[in-house]
Amino acid sequence: DDHRFEENEVYAGFVIPPPPPRPDFDSSREKLQKLGEGEGSMTAEEFKKMKQELEAEYLATFKKTVAMHEVFLCRLASHPVFRTDHNFRVFLEYGQDLSVRGKNKKERLEGFLRSFSKTTDEILLNSIQKDVDEFFDKEKTFMLEYHSLLRDATMKADRVTKGHRDVADSYLKISSCLLEMATADTTQLEKFCAKAADVFEKSRKVESRIASDEDLKLSDLLRYYMRDTNAAKNLLFRRLRCLADYESANRALEKARNKNKDVHAAEWAQQQACEKFEHISSKAKEELMDFKTRRVAAFKKHLTELCELEIKHAKSQCQLIKNGIAALEEEP
Repeated sequence: DDHRFEENEVYAGFVIPPPPPRPDFDSSREKLQKLGEGEGSMTAEEFKKMKQELEAEYLATFKKTVAMHEVFLCRLASHPVFRTDHNFRVFLEYGQDLSVRGKNKKERLEGFLRSFSKTTDEILLNSIQKDVDEFFDKEKTFMLEYHSLLRDATMKADRVTKGHRDVADSYLKISSCLLEMATADTTQLEKFCAKAADVFEKSRKVESRIASDEDLKLSDLLRYYMRDTNAAKNLLFRRLRCLADYESANRALEKARNKNKDVHAAEWAQQQACEKFEHISSKAKEELMDFKTRRVAAFKKHLTELCELEIKHAKSQCQLIKNGIAALEEEP
C-alpha cells in the first residue's frame, strides 16, 4: 500500500512509486452478459465476431494490467532503498497464490478522510510557507502545472481511444447488416455485399488494434506519469512540512533562550529538525533529478513506439481499402 510507504519516515525523501490501478474488466463483463443474453437472436457469424471482439478486449486489458504491474515492480526492484523493503521481499519470495481483497467501506472512508486532510494541509502550507531553496521552488511550480497538463492530456487521449472503439463498433454493425443483406438478396448483390462486409470486418480489427495500442502506449503512459507527478508533489510537500517544522524549532529555541528556560531541550529539538530537513532536501533533490531522467526516457520510448505502430496501422488501412476497392470492382 502506498500509504504505508508515505507514513514511514525512512521513505520521506523519496518519490514513492504509485501502485498500479485495479484492472477494469467492467465493460468486457457487460459485453459478455449481452453476448450470453442475445445468443439466440444472433446469426452464427455475428456471435463469432462478437466473441472474437470480446476475447481481444480481454487480452488488451490483461496486457495493460501486466505492463502496469511490471513498471511498478521494476521501479521498486531498481531503487536502492525500496528494493530492500521487507514487504517487497516477502511478495517476491511468496510461493503460493496471493489472496487479494478490495478495501472495505471503513478503509475507503479512512483513505478519503486522509486524502482530504492532506489536501487541506497542502493548500494551507503552500500558501503560507515560503521556500528558501530556488531549486525546490521551481520544482513545485513545475509539478503543479505539469500535473494539471497531464490530467487534461489523459482525458483527451481517452476520448481519442474511445473514438476508435466507437468506430470499430460501427464497422461491426455495418458488416453484420451487409451480411444479412447478402443472405437475403440472392441476386447479383449477394457477392458484392459479402465482399463489402469483409472489408468492414477487417477494418474493424485494425481500428480495434489502433485503440488498444493508443491506450497502452499513450493513455497509460500519461496516466502513470500523472500519478508519478502526484507522488513527486507529495515529496515536495513533505519537505515543505519539514522546513516549517525546522523554522518553528528555530523560533522555539530563540524563545527558550530569551526566557532562559528549557534551552537544552529546545536545542535538541532544533538540531533534530535541522538534520531531518537537510536529509530530506538532499534525498529529494536526487530523487527529483532521477524522476526527470526516467520521465524523459519513458516518453521518448513510448511515443516512438506509438508512432511506429500508427505508421504500421495506417499502411494496413490503406492496403485494406485498395484491396477492398479492387475486389468490389471485380463484381459485375
